[in-house]
Amino acid sequence: MTRSAAELLDTIRRELAPGESENRLVPLVAEGKADKAAIGALAAEQRRIIEADWRSFLTLAARSTEPASREFFSGLAGGEGLAKAKLTPLAAACGFDEAAIRDYKPRPGCQAYPAYVSWLALHSDPATAVLTLVANFAAWGGYCATIAQGLREHYGFDDEACGFFDFFATPVPELEEQALAAAQAGIDAGIDLSPAMEQGRLLQAYELMFWNTLAEG
Repeated sequence: MTRSAAELLDTIRRELAPGESENRLVPLVAEGKADKAAIGALAAEQRRIIEADWRSFLTLAARSTEPASREFFSGLAGGEGLAKAKLTPLAAACGFDEAAIRDYKPRPGCQAYPAYVSWLALHSDPATAVLTLVANFAAWGGYCATIAQGLREHYGFDDEACGFFDFFATPVPELEEQALAAAQAGIDAGIDLSPAMEQGRLLQAYELMFWNTLAEG
């Protein structure tokens, strides 16, 4: 029997949920033990990631023939534009001005994630990519919430400096509703969404690589 989109998403999230010790940077920030330069590097890496993901999401929206998928990816692209503006005060709080961000040398371990999202934009069925991406949102949002709290408690960052992390830590139920509608439309159209599990596993691994590269740096 074909499982519903909600059942598939629950299965993917359950099987791919990262372990508590897999992300090495977030606990350091939570305890106030991370170097502020690592947070500045995160902002510089995210500037490049956002610009890449923005284009990838627009590409997926353009490839989507189903309205719910187009709406989902268009919404993600719009969110990237809002998030990009919040990186400047975060970087400034870490001592990174625009010149420092421009001159920053991105690390391969951090840029593997957007490279794979670009692969999804070109090669994944859009409905499958929806499940792949939304399955990772809960973990990413949790990381951002923990970092925002740690930056306030241990580093004295204000709301503006924490705005980037607050933005992604805030749940958006409508986004998941769109994702489920898009995935369900794919199932109803006979699309095999099972590759979402493999794609989700790779995406999660690349995200952990992002965090742990910064922790090692």
